[in-house]
Amino acid sequence: MLFPQQNDRRNRLDLSGLWDFQLDPDEVGEAEGWFAGLKAPRTIAVPASWNEQFEDTRDYMGVTWYFQRLYVPRGWQGDRVYLRVGSANYAAKVWINGRHVGSHEGGHLPFTLDVTDAVQWQGENTIAIQVENKLMATRVPAGSMSGDKPTGFMNNFPDTTFDFFPYGGLHRAVYLYSVPQTHITDVTVTTTVDNPTAAAPTGTVQVAVVASAGYSGLGELVIQDGEQAQTVALHFTDGSATATIEVANAKLWGPGHPHLYPVTVSLLDGETALDRYSLSIGIRTIEVQGDQLLLNGRPIFLKGFGKHEDFPIHGRGMNLPVAVRDASLFHWLGANSYRTAHYPYAEEAMELADREGILVIDEIPAVSLQFGDGEENIQTRLNQCKLQLRELIARDKNHPSVIMWSVANEPMPPNFMRRMAGGGDNADDDAADAAGTVFFRELIDLSHELDASRPATLVGVMRGPVAWLEVADVTLINRYWGWYVLGGRLETARAGLEQELDELHAQLGKPIIISEFGADTVAGTHSNPPEMFTEEYQVAVLRMHVEAAATRPFVAGLHVWNFADFKTTQGIMRVGGLNLKGVFTRDRRPKMAAHYLREQWNSEL
Repeated sequence: MLFPQQNDRRNRLDLSGLWDFQLDPDEVGEAEGWFAGLKAPRTIAVPASWNEQFEDTRDYMGVTWYFQRLYVPRGWQGDRVYLRVGSANYAAKVWINGRHVGSHEGGHLPFTLDVTDAVQWQGENTIAIQVENKLMATRVPAGSMSGDKPTGFMNNFPDTTFDFFPYGGLHRAVYLYSVPQTHITDVTVTTTVDNPTAAAPTGTVQVAVVASAGYSGLGELVIQDGEQAQTVALHFTDGSATATIEVANAKLWGPGHPHLYPVTVSLLDGETALDRYSLSIGIRTIEVQGDQLLLNGRPIFLKGFGKHEDFPIHGRGMNLPVAVRDASLFHWLGANSYRTAHYPYAEEAMELADREGILVIDEIPAVSLQFGDGEENIQTRLNQCKLQLRELIARDKNHPSVIMWSVANEPMPPNFMRRMAGGGDNADDDAADAAGTVFFRELIDLSHELDASRPATLVGVMRGPVAWLEVADVTLINRYWGWYVLGGRLETARAGLEQELDELHAQLGKPIIISEFGADTVAGTHSNPPEMFTEEYQVAVLRMHVEAAATRPFVAGLHVWNFADFKTTQGIMRVGGLNLKGVFTRDRRPKMAAHYLREQWNSEL
């Protein structure tokens, strides 16, 4: 999961650009040998979703083929050569020079294949990547739960169980890279702080390094602090080594002061470096204590948003200018955090959050999980969630911006609409609720096993079982008082919100973060008094939550839904195929709500 780097021992070739592309609705490409060249290709941009690049691909979710030609630099001979796909949504197969080299299932997270024996050093090489995005009940997230019968979000099209567009394609960069035969395969950094609230705290940096082929030998760890550097030896046994460095007068990482320390790990043969890998780390702590979330020993209140990787034309494809612009708007607003709703974001987004001091709740793609279609399907989804959680933590564990792991968003209880209307449970509901509790306990336990330094959570849907929230370290809830519940009746909705917050805290005794709340708003639509869909009404809904949180010390954060309007599937609730709950339009023009939040959040600084 180490991100490819270019240095004096490693090489990296970014294959972003224009690729050949072809739809394969009849799934004949593999049998006809399209991995050697496409029959009738068109040109597509990578990274980007295929859905918005052509007129005939918007709703296409079937098999596609990507094809590229390249030369492998001759100077790489003698090294191991890897292909790394940043995100292929949802499932991919890969061929190099007509040779099948591997597969991967699950979008939004990278996979790496050793292609050393498949590349040609003399002449041209070909890469073929088959990508399909079928909406299936056993996938995470799931499509239709009942075949051709519409069962998705409000009978939408394409038929999904979630309320955002199911983009397909190569959404992040594809890299070809090389490493020495003996090389670093993993680095894990954990930081602790002695007396973090002191004027001159001492930070402890613990580093665990894994090297290939059971390497036993020497290495070196260097941490840079301005003009000063500390160096300690690494002693590898069977491919593993650990080291600890204490940093006096540590500059702790956090919003407003995102100090990063450059760290370099090397494998040594005498004075010669066999391999080296560098990363930037932040010294900080995150913990839950009573009703509070503590960053560096001090209570932190999360002010921010749910977001989406979504923008016109490129869809979910990585777009660095958009990411930089969003970070700039976060600072303008006075926001300090976001949740990667509802899937892992690009690694560049995590690096940007590290640099900009933005706190991140990092989430796997387990949105709208359901528990009413049999034990076999539930177990299949659980296995996929566990794989995604392992991959996510392996990828993002060294980012100081990541303060919490989220294992699910809005898992759906059976008969959800009846529950929303205030109906009671029945025996089938109880069985599904119990299955969900076991499911989430396994994921939370796995998160703690993989990373004991961060809390783990799941995000509860309105009217969802409280038992599901009990397994989490922090209570995250999505609540739509004044919109989906008691829409237009804000005073009654306020009373419902406040009562529910108090009751949940009394039951759970944990900090509560309202991880979604908001109202669809058509930019430029106004009314006095406020009416639903107007900018004034959106401000009123946000104000209601801000004021409710201000009088409840156990509320540790507010994440507005959403940062910006985003594309959804088509349905009677989604004008123009958009969810309009953004405080910015899809192209980042502020609504009145953005100005309201800026006034509120900057006045608290």
